[in-house]
Amino acid sequence: MPELYGVTLTRADIEQRCGALDQFAGVRLMTLGDGLERGIRMLEFRSGTGLRFTVLVDRAMDIADCDYQGAAIGWHSPAGFRHPGLHEPEGEGGLGWLRSFSGLLATCGLDHILFMDERDAAGFLYKPRQKVRNSIHGRVSAIPARLLGYGERWEGDRCILWCDGLVSQGTVFGEHLELRRRIEIEVGSNTIQLHDVITNRGFYATPHMLCYHINLGYPLLDAGTEYVAPIADVVWAAHEGDPYRAQGVGYRHFVGPQDNFYEQVWQHDMRTDSDGRVSVAVLNARLALGFELNVAKDEFPCMYEWQNFQSGQYALGIEPSTHHILGAQFARERGEEILLSHGEACSYQTEFRILSGANALDEARRRISRTAEQPPDPYPSPSRHFASLRAKARLAD
Repeated sequence: MPELYGVTLTRADIEQRCGALDQFAGVRLMTLGDGLERGIRMLEFRSGTGLRFTVLVDRAMDIADCDYQGAAIGWHSPAGFRHPGLHEPEGEGGLGWLRSFSGLLATCGLDHILFMDERDAAGFLYKPRQKVRNSIHGRVSAIPARLLGYGERWEGDRCILWCDGLVSQGTVFGEHLELRRRIEIEVGSNTIQLHDVITNRGFYATPHMLCYHINLGYPLLDAGTEYVAPIADVVWAAHEGDPYRAQGVGYRHFVGPQDNFYEQVWQHDMRTDSDGRVSVAVLNARLALGFELNVAKDEFPCMYEWQNFQSGQYALGIEPSTHHILGAQFARERGEEILLSHGEACSYQTEFRILSGANALDEARRRISRTAEQPPDPYPSPSRHFASLRAKARLAD
């Protein structure tokens, strides 16, 4: 039974108190009507706790807005939520993706993540296509979904809000990958459930890579906000060497917006809990507000931390990934490329959780610390020990 406004209510109790559930909770479809966003279908979820988030149907079912009791959780970039018809994935030498990069969740993949890459295309059996050229973070995030359904589902006295969509990334003489995405949240809850299945619908063996670019912004992100994670090893830092300490920002405690800030990126190796899962939290003690990500390590063996504290673009990224941060060529050289045959699929079960109140923040910090005590030094020396990864992610049932 959901707890709403401090009271535990049955379905009958809720129905006594309103003519329709959407008085305070629900999911509805709308279309944006102005500027760069014009024409994008969007689903708005409200769980009844003060949590609101939106799903962009025409942007791979990614999560755009996210706010809790009026406080923003997700990041909005200067690029805005651009209509996919305006997107130029091959533009600017492969950096065109940055002109559509915004929101709480930007999905990277399905066959490529990280920086631009070029690989042999012989497997696609088409002489004019000698190479597959990939732009930064792949193509999927600008592909409209086919909306399979959305609404509310009652299970006794529990009510689950949901949506389901299908995103197809395909070409002739190339990849044909499909993303089936289902998003759910229970009424009275602050936990968003994300279930993705990526399937090779084509008949060529096709690479698969996936990364969730989860982006947090002000006011959750602010001076003093803390990154809490069960870090077993700091593997890599983009700014390692002489400039490692130059900006005065370590991996653990954050600063406010900085003019002329240069992005900082880490890869951490995380220890799992007894269920084989990894939790990472971003905690703002002043607001008693936090965000927690929970993933399975056998689905996402790698985790990046992205700091873009540049004024006007102020953001923190938590990025679970199927591959190491050195990218596709590195994976191929080490035999870690995931190749899906026809009909093969990989499944990913992920949770986003909003933490509210000092007790919730303390509980998350204690729980994560029991899994592993993170390095006390804000500038730990990267080991550059890239653990061997399996050449297959966990296959879907």
